[in-house]
Amino acid sequence: MRSKDFGMIAGVSAKFSKDETLLLWKKICEIRSFELQVKKAFDEKLIKAPIYLAIGQEAIAPALSIAYPKTYIFAQHRAHDLYLAYGGDQTALADELLHRPTGNAHGMGGSASIHSPAIGMFGHSGFMGDQIPIAVGFALGAGKKTLAVMGDASAEEDYVGAAMAYAASKKLPMLFVCFDNGLSILTKVNVRRSWAMVDLAKAYGMEAIEITDDPWLIMHHAKLLGGARPAFMNIHTARNVWHSGTGSDGDPEWDRFELVRKELGNLGFANEAAAIQQKAEQAAAVLWKSRITTLS
Repeated sequence: MRSKDFGMIAGVSAKFSKDETLLLWKKICEIRSFELQVKKAFDEKLIKAPIYLAIGQEAIAPALSIAYPKTYIFAQHRAHDLYLAYGGDQTALADELLHRPTGNAHGMGGSASIHSPAIGMFGHSGFMGDQIPIAVGFALGAGKKTLAVMGDASAEEDYVGAAMAYAASKKLPMLFVCFDNGLSILTKVNVRRSWAMVDLAKAYGMEAIEITDDPWLIMHHAKLLGGARPAFMNIHTARNVWHSGTGSDGDPEWDRFELVRKELGNLGFANEAAAIQQKAEQAAAVLWKSRITTLS
């Protein structure tokens, strides 16, 4: 089931405008460039607390931000990508990771609790999966469009399923998304359970889909599912680094960044894509140099 093209629709990328596709790539490049600078700072021991990088899964959050915009966001510990894709300030996040009071959570949340009232994003407490029942409570009380994000391990906590079932019964305006890398730190999903989240969501009465992390595919389904009633997306992805930190156990199952770049070439956007990537890399390098310089 896990593959780089699971659930793919032929020609799905061509269904989107050039402007949408280049905006998507811009967000992907900004996240990748930012995260590589975080990795560098961590390796140079400028960041003292644990970090949770989105390198490898950068395509998901930008796709969601385009297809499911203007939403309140309840994420988990790996959420730099969601913060940046939904318009979070890069300088504030850099300062947060560098433990400064000018950070988006005043230097107290670090990598694992990205909080930003400016973009409607609520920081994670660190209690595994608790963002899901909290998100359901928020959507119930506020009646506001809500994005609730989990990992494939968090999905196994008993209160996650109960909260999703309640959201379905109340027809809350929510999109639940599982960033499924097939691992709980290093334990593979087939060792942990014999059931699939998408089947549970369907049993609760939700519309649900299981796909790979191709961003055009995500946008296609998120636009269809992002209505007034709760829906669920299980998105297979492959992170490039350890659960926490910057190490690697070898090449990932697939590299979505490179696959997207190749598809941009197929669409005839290679030159624009190269310029966008270069600009994002330069901007991230300048930003991090400026923040690190002020440390000395």
